[in-house]
Amino acid sequence: MDLIESPAAMHSWGQDKPGQTIALVPTMGAFHEGHLCLMRHAAELSDRVVVSLFVNPLQFGPREDLARYPRNLARDLEMAAGARVDVLFAPKADAMYAGESLTRVRVDELTDTLCGASRPGHFDGVATVVAKLFNIVAPQVAVFGRKDLQQLAVIRRMTADLNWAIEIVGHPIVREADGLAMSSRNIYLSPAERGSALALHRVILWARERVKAGQSDAAALIAEVRTRLLHDPAIRIDYVSIVHERHLVYTPTLNRDSVLALAVFIGSTRLIDNSLLMAEE
Repeated sequence: MDLIESPAAMHSWGQDKPGQTIALVPTMGAFHEGHLCLMRHAAELSDRVVVSLFVNPLQFGPREDLARYPRNLARDLEMAAGARVDVLFAPKADAMYAGESLTRVRVDELTDTLCGASRPGHFDGVATVVAKLFNIVAPQVAVFGRKDLQQLAVIRRMTADLNWAIEIVGHPIVREADGLAMSSRNIYLSPAERGSALALHRVILWARERVKAGQSDAAALIAEVRTRLLHDPAIRIDYVSIVHERHLVYTPTLNRDSVLALAVFIGSTRLIDNSLLMAEE
């Protein structure tokens, strides 16, 4: 596996692979088994796999965790090498945003709700860096995790709107044995906080059972989910919503595209999770 840090060198690497399918897995590092599942899936879909590792400053707000976001390049290199990755692209911030960067990519409407409502500017940063990565790597396939429901919807729409011939693949959420969705930010949780975090998956399973039993009213189900989450005083709710999986609009009557989307704070750590309520995950 090669380590490439220069955007120009990364672009040249891709240009030297005519006739080969390149898959890109964008990440911010601090790899865990969820990342490795994305990498292995990318290898099944392509001839070559590029994993980008870039903690993107544009997608962090002024009071968010950019400075303390977990970083361990040596460990990440070792893990990626065992997951059929050809290149780890790990540019520095000044290489990705040379000089004064005046250009931003914005996807309207899809970014107004859920995480976009509480993290203004976040998805402008996501869309901008992913657009840059697409231009640098020139993949035919890009793999994203479905845990970041809104991010996946935004990238799909941006790719379609800008006529990129890139297949956007959403990989199912990868969970710990106890159901907690894998996340690099899980390392922030104390043992007690991690116990509280299990409430997200438990309430998802409970909500799916309520739907199986005949609950079809989204507002009623949202109220029930909020009540169950707030049984734990360690949990502070950012949002509980039920939206269409791709369009992210509120679905007052549940259907097979309805997703329960959750964001909570446990201590200072913000966690997200989601699940289709009728169809299989």
